[in-house]
Amino acid sequence: MNQTPEHQHYPDDEIDLRELFATLWRGKWIIIATTFVFAVAGVAYALYKPNIYQASALLAPTEDDSGGLSRMAGQLGGLASLAGVNLGGGSANKTVIAREILQSRAFLTDFIHRHNLKVPLMATEGWDIEQEEWVYDREIYNPDTDEWAMEDGESLEPTDWDMVKKFREDHLSVSENQENGMVTVSVKSLSPVAAKNWTDWLVRDINEHMRKRDIEEAEASIDYLEEKLNETNISGMQQVFYQLIESETRTVMLANAQKEYVFQTVDPAVVPQEKSEPKRALICIVATMLGGMLGVFIVFVIAFIRSGKQEK
Repeated sequence: MNQTPEHQHYPDDEIDLRELFATLWRGKWIIIATTFVFAVAGVAYALYKPNIYQASALLAPTEDDSGGLSRMAGQLGGLASLAGVNLGGGSANKTVIAREILQSRAFLTDFIHRHNLKVPLMATEGWDIEQEEWVYDREIYNPDTDEWAMEDGESLEPTDWDMVKKFREDHLSVSENQENGMVTVSVKSLSPVAAKNWTDWLVRDINEHMRKRDIEEAEASIDYLEEKLNETNISGMQQVFYQLIESETRTVMLANAQKEYVFQTVDPAVVPQEKSEPKRALICIVATMLGGMLGVFIVFVIAFIRSGKQEK
C-alpha cells in the first residue's frame, strides 16, 4: 500500500508577504518622514560643500644618461679598485627617485614655504570667482592683520607637519601609468586658478630640485676624481679618471642645458572650467536611499516589539 508523503508546514517560520506589505503600509508615514528628513539633509549638505577644482599635468620621463656612466663604472671598476676607488655599480631610476621626492615631507615643506601657501592651504573656506580672490575663514586667520586666531591660549597657526599632511591628503595626487611610464600630477583646490598654478609649480620645482641635486653630486665626484688623479702615476688609472671626469662633466653640462630635466610636460595643466567635487546629485540620491532604508528598518523594529508584547 503506497503512502503519500506528508508535507509538513511551519507557518511560524515562513514569511507572509501580505503581512510584510501590510506592516510597511501601516508604517508608511514613518518611512516617508525618515526619507524626507534624510533627503533634505543630503541636499543641505551637498549645497554646503564648496566646489573643488582639479588641475592635472601629464609628464613623460626624460631620457636618463646615467646608464652610460653606470656601464662605464662597471667596465672600469676592476681597474679603479686597484687604486682604492669605488665607482659603484649603478643607481636607482631617476624618475622613481623624483616621484618619491615630489611626495616627500622635506620637499613639500620647502614647496609650501617657497610659494607662501600657508594661508591659502590652511585658512580659506572658498574662492570668490567674480573677484578672483580667496574667501578666508576669519575664525582661524585675520587677513587684515595677518594674524592667526588664538584658542585656549594657543595659536591656531599650523605647523609644517599639519600643512604637509593636509597637502598630501586633500590636494596632491601622483600616479604612474605602468604601461607607458607616463606620470600624472594632479592638484585639487577650492580655486581653479590655484589648482593650475600649484601643479605648474610642482613640476617646475621637482625638475629644478633634481637638476641641482645631480649637479652637486657630479661636481663632488669631479673634485674627488681630480684628487685621485693627482695621487696616481699609473697611466691606465689616469685614463680611467679622465673618462669618468669627462662623463661627470657631461652630466653637469646637460643638467644646465635642460629646462625640463626629469619630467617633460606632455599635456600641461590648465585652469579647470568645471568642478571635480562634490558630486551633489550622488550625495542627494545616497542620502535619500539611506533615509528610506532606515525608515523601513524602524518600521520592522516597531512591528517586532509589538508582536513580542502581544505574545506575552
